[in-house]
Amino acid sequence: MAGTQDRRHVVILLAPAMLVVGLTTLYPLGFSFWTSFHDWRLIKSLMPGAYIGWENYLTAFTDDPVFWTVMRVTLRFVLVDVVATILAALGLALLLMRAGFTRSLLRTLIILPFAVSPALIGISWRFMFNPEYGAIHHTISTFLPFMAKTDWFASPVLATYALVSADLWHWAPYFAFMLMGGLASVPAETQEAARIDGASDVRVFFSITLPQMAPVLTVAVILKTVFALKVFDSIVTMTGGGPGLETSTLAFFAYNTGFRDYDMGYAAAIAYVLTIILFALSFFYMRFIMPASK
Repeated sequence: MAGTQDRRHVVILLAPAMLVVGLTTLYPLGFSFWTSFHDWRLIKSLMPGAYIGWENYLTAFTDDPVFWTVMRVTLRFVLVDVVATILAALGLALLLMRAGFTRSLLRTLIILPFAVSPALIGISWRFMFNPEYGAIHHTISTFLPFMAKTDWFASPVLATYALVSADLWHWAPYFAFMLMGGLASVPAETQEAARIDGASDVRVFFSITLPQMAPVLTVAVILKTVFALKVFDSIVTMTGGGPGLETSTLAFFAYNTGFRDYDMGYAAAIAYVLTIILFALSFFYMRFIMPASK
């Protein structure tokens, strides 16, 4: 009897939270999935149209060259963004682990970018890469004079790098703290033993420290890949997906399809392609960390 009452109390206490999750997460997911199987163009109707089965998905994979262009752009952006962010975070972590009395101050300062809105970062970075008055552009052109008149957002490669730099500035502090935890967990005895045997600091890092950080680095790479796939705000405010489609990721393409072309059914299908990719990464992440948590 007591057990039944305890379960009833648990259900009552959890009910408000479950209702909120259902209304804000489960219902939109279910409705968007249902929408992806319908022909729904907002310019024709405010309600979903006829059921068309898998046609929206088949159109994306077999009859829409723009979709494959966006997939290529997404893959390129994610690859560059993840590698750049993890390397920068690792460098920051190593510097902060060596910092002396200024460690607390530096940790406080570098976490500030993570508190800034991605949309605001995109707007700020767009100004700072402006060829007339941008601080970043002016700094780069001081050391590389041939780039003085470069329009960063007119070049596919430079626009990608500018977008990656903004995302790196936002996420590198977060992953630096994660990797600092990994560095702190490496046994000092193994490093000292290698130094006694004559290994240099560089050799100790690559042969002793880095291999022992592999689990933390794997988690960081998976998480950053998920975050990179979801980048949206900074693309809207910084590049607008241009030039052409060269910075249009899958998330941005789904948004444009739904709210610029008003094809809600096709937009939902594209969004679910992204959802499946994110689910696969999340599943792998959970399978990877669960054994360590037991």
